[in-house]
Amino acid sequence: MTHDNPMRGEKYLRLVAFPLAMLALLAGSCAPSTETPTEPTATGAIEETSSAQPEPMEMPKVLLPDGFEVTLELAVTPDELSQGLMFRPRLPEHRGMLLIFAEERLPSIWMMNTLVALDLVYLDSTGTVVDVITDAQPCPGEPCPRFTPKQPARAVLEIPAGAATRHAVSEGAQLEFLHTLEFPVDG
Repeated sequence: MTHDNPMRGEKYLRLVAFPLAMLALLAGSCAPSTETPTEPTATGAIEETSSAQPEPMEMPKVLLPDGFEVTLELAVTPDELSQGLMFRPRLPEHRGMLLIFAEERLPSIWMMNTLVALDLVYLDSTGTVVDVITDAQPCPGEPCPRFTPKQPARAVLEIPAGAATRHAVSEGAQLEFLHTLEFPVDG
C-alpha cells in the first residue's frame, strides 16, 4: 500500500517504458473468443449472437534468482496501489503483487489492513533489486511503520514473508519477467 499517486490525471492506456527484463504491453486485457455464443429465442430456438466472449489472459510471472516462479497480480492505478494486498487472509508461496510506478521514486509502503507478513522487493527500471525489506508485519491500526527503500525504485514486488530469503532475492539480483503486461492508467 502506498500513498503515492504516480499516474493521476492520465486518461489512456499507455506503453510504459519499464524494461524490468523486457516488460511491455499486451494489446488488451482479453482477446475475443473464436466461439460464437448462442441464446434461446422466445420460441426456444437457438440463435447465434454477435457478442464475443473474452478469454482470460495469462497472468504475468517473475522468475526469482533460484528459478522459482511467482504468478503476479499488478497494481498500477492509484486505487490499486493504495489497496495493494490489504484484507487478503493469505498469500500462497507462488503468488505475489507487483506495484508499478510511473517513474522511479522512494515509495512509502505500509502494512495497514494487510493481514499477512510480506517481503518487499524494490526494483529499479531494469528489474534489478535495489533493496529488500523482509518480514514486514501486518499492522492492525495506526500508527503503522512505513517502509521506504534505500534507493529510488520503479516497482515493488510483494511476496510472502520469508520468500526472498528462500529464493535468493537480494540487493543486486536481476529478476526475469516472463510475460508482457498492459495496464490502464487512472483518468
